[in-house]
Amino acid sequence: MDLTAEPLPLAQLPPLPSLQLAVVGHVEVVQFLEVPELPRPGQIVRASHGHQVAAGGGAVVAVQLARLLGQPVPFFTALGRDAAGERAVEELSALGLELHVAWRDAPTRMAITHVDGSGERTITVIGERLTPGAADPLPWQRLAGCDGVFLTAADSAAVRLARAARVLTATPRLRLEILAEAAVALDALIGSALDPAERYSPGDLDPAPALVIATEGDRGGRVTPGGRFAAPQRQRPARDCYGAGDSFAAGVTAALAAGWTLPQALSLGCHCGSACLDGRGPYPGQLRRRASDGRLAPPEPDGDGTRGGRG
Repeated sequence: MDLTAEPLPLAQLPPLPSLQLAVVGHVEVVQFLEVPELPRPGQIVRASHGHQVAAGGGAVVAVQLARLLGQPVPFFTALGRDAAGERAVEELSALGLELHVAWRDAPTRMAITHVDGSGERTITVIGERLTPGAADPLPWQRLAGCDGVFLTAADSAAVRLARAARVLTATPRLRLEILAEAAVALDALIGSALDPAERYSPGDLDPAPALVIATEGDRGGRVTPGGRFAAPQRQRPARDCYGAGDSFAAGVTAALAAGWTLPQALSLGCHCGSACLDGRGPYPGQLRRRASDGRLAPPEPDGDGTRGGRG
């Protein structure tokens, strides 16, 4: 299989059919700060812009899926019983998610993300990641009717429930020991080869995932089995890298659930990841289904050069 060529253009990809997709994962309320460079020890830097949004890998994947489908996507998550958790529900619902929340008597996880002049992001998390589990009174039976489910945070019993979906994909950030305990076959394990927390080695999981996809930023990545694949050629610098990998995973998951070929699935993932780079934060640049013809496209830029649309 030759995956070394440029990703297929969006116009050459088939339209996504009607799909039932869901995400089981985590949320972090993120404060974004745009800085010219990361501060050195003892240095003070001035942020040119700041904003706060409910994000984290689970939320970003779910919102990208909702935009690809043009319909609400069920999102199973856990949040603290606090003001941050309540605001997260409001924000994510407005972004097209159908929230199913396990409420915790613990703080909602926060994060501070510095975005430097090259668009690279550096994240500091505050608090523990809150994880939904099979014992939570959530409508887990819904997953059995899904064409595809993506996992970023769950316990092993919830992973087994999610395996009832026709296609099941996950990130290594869910934790390999949880996936190993669940002992289910993933259709794809999707992570970053550049992030030590997302590394996978053959033999880490039994049964092994059908596909292992490791991204490498603008160098594309590698899929096993299959080989290397290329990233799209970009015409502008990245504005913000936060959420690009999660948007890639969403595109691949949607395409696999639609029954597309592997080159088509990787191409959609690459276009989703590249589009995300153009927005301020994870959501404004994401690909979405156009109401006029159902094709996928990035939103039109606003006057200040950012991508339009909510989020």
